[in-house]
Amino acid sequence: MRTGVIVAFLFLSISFPFTGVAQELNARISINSDQVQGTNKQVFTTLETALTEFVNSRKWSDATFAVNERIDCTISLIINEQEDNHFKSEIQVQARRPAYNSSYTTTLLNFRDRQLDFEYTEFEQLDYVENTLSSNLTATVVFYIYTILGLDFDSFSLKGGNVFFQQAQQIVNMAQSNPGWNGWKAFDSDRNRHAVITALTDNTSDLFHTLWYTYHRKGLDEMAANPDRGRTTILESLPALEQIKSARPMSVLLQLFVDAKLDEVVAIYSKANTQEKQAGYKLLSTLYPTESARLNPLKN
Repeated sequence: MRTGVIVAFLFLSISFPFTGVAQELNARISINSDQVQGTNKQVFTTLETALTEFVNSRKWSDATFAVNERIDCTISLIINEQEDNHFKSEIQVQARRPAYNSSYTTTLLNFRDRQLDFEYTEFEQLDYVENTLSSNLTATVVFYIYTILGLDFDSFSLKGGNVFFQQAQQIVNMAQSNPGWNGWKAFDSDRNRHAVITALTDNTSDLFHTLWYTYHRKGLDEMAANPDRGRTTILESLPALEQIKSARPMSVLLQLFVDAKLDEVVAIYSKANTQEKQAGYKLLSTLYPTESARLNPLKN
């Protein structure tokens, strides 16, 4: 399993030619076209196969991954409308990584992007050339690939994902010049791609990156060897969410965290003492007042 030391070494080596043998991602792609009636469904099967090949067969960084280190992720397209070769859809992206020395996997990303209109002709080749965007579909998928890589590397090394977030930011900057592409522009939505990458790279993001690293590398990865110490580290990291909310009350990072982590956090608190549970309930219910049902186990 990769460690912070290994990740740091990889970044020091990023300028050298790649000699590894495995891609970074083990992605499962699915397309849900249930809302589209009376059309040629074969196009969705073809697109699913093309996207799977596009994501899994390419090297997305200079880092060296063993086969068993590939990041498990799921990318689901939900097709809402189709007119000829134009599709209106949503994209759900999930990613996971194992906790050190255990069979437990933790969610890194669980995000639903509701703005993805794209053009696709059956059997067309999907491609991505750095610094050139030819398709809203591939631009969006690559954006989330770099976001997944950033969150994964951040969980092993403090700010280890910066290079990937910068690549995702570059895609956002380029995509905004295409007026027909949705999901990329500032202020169109507080949960679009622009909002996500801005939150991950602005001057308040250090709070989140430190929390993310501490939670995973010093907390979860410690729990197999010392459950109490790992749990304590995780619980002590969570007040950073209050600081994030204070600095950016509408930050999408708060939603990214709750969508990926809330059930896990509740499970971790369930092993804590009564005082810690009460403190956790107070903290989380203040941050996420609409999640009372998921927080109920901490009330007892």
